[in-house]
Amino acid sequence: MPKIKYIEHDGTEHDVDADIGMSVMQAALNNLVPGIDADCGGECSCATCHVMVQEDWMPIAGSPDDAEESMLDLNPERQANSRLACQIFVSEDLDGLVVDLPEFQF
Repeated sequence: MPKIKYIEHDGTEHDVDADIGMSVMQAALNNLVPGIDADCGGECSCATCHVMVQEDWMPIAGSPDDAEESMLDLNPERQANSRLACQIFVSEDLDGLVVDLPEFQF
């Protein structure tokens, strides 16, 4: 089972186990990780699951599609490594993934 590390803006870390095929958002919700609201339930329509994928994981996590880009463009804290956690799906390749959580979601 792949592990994902979520790091809060204050440095607090949350290591969780995630099922293959589950979204990074759902893994956070299932493990009560703060800072992932998921108001739209993972439909890529609210950006309340915004995360910053650590740089070394960007090639593996992939790039946002057009719909995700549109949602991220509305986010004032968007960075080059921003993604919506609902659009990143867990695979064995993502075992050890590290994402940072933006302060405004707390």
